[in-house]
Amino acid sequence: MKRTTLAALFLLTAVLLCSASVAQAQPAGEYIVRITNLTRSQIFSPPLVVSHKPTLSLFTPGAEALPELATLAEDGATAPLADLLATFPDRVMETVAADGPVLPGMTAEFRIQAGGGYNRISAVGMLVQTNDAFFALRSARLPKRFFQGMHTAVAYDAGSEANNESCDFIPGPPCGSGGVRATDGAEGFIYISNGIHGIGDLTSAAYDWRNPVARVVIQRVR
Repeated sequence: MKRTTLAALFLLTAVLLCSASVAQAQPAGEYIVRITNLTRSQIFSPPLVVSHKPTLSLFTPGAEALPELATLAEDGATAPLADLLATFPDRVMETVAADGPVLPGMTAEFRIQAGGGYNRISAVGMLVQTNDAFFALRSARLPKRFFQGMHTAVAYDAGSEANNESCDFIPGPPCGSGGVRATDGAEGFIYISNGIHGIGDLTSAAYDWRNPVARVVIQRVR
């Protein structure tokens, strides 16, 4: 009798744990992602938003940037990274890119499919008055159905280009030199960006920032 009681207790516990796990799982649905530029003067290139499984990471701080991420960080181009992510349907549900840049104080809104096992949201975009800085939201959990998930994102340096702050290598205004790289002196690893120091053509008074640089709100709508 005692063994039967213990077996029944273990079975009941397993059922309850399983039920709780199912109840906590988010079914697939549509989410709104809003990205607000919190800087005074830095413009964000059109951000890329990704819904994915926890097993996917766009980058690891302290490690070398993927070439596709480096391209985004240097020139604001989202297509190479989006194309790469499309080759991992087992880990990526959807990628959505903005139609245009996000100016200081402005908000870009995205609609994206997520849920089930694809219960993480990541977002990246270049700070275009830099050599290779980008903001990133890394693997944020989906919020519960009737709640908003609010996050902040910091600026990283891709480490793929030297931070010479020269207009000859910076795509955003007032420079306009896209597609040109200065690799001598590049750090070779991703780290928290240390901003604009006024050593080149851009003044720190106008273009520097303090983290966080973006606010990201995630909400289920369907």
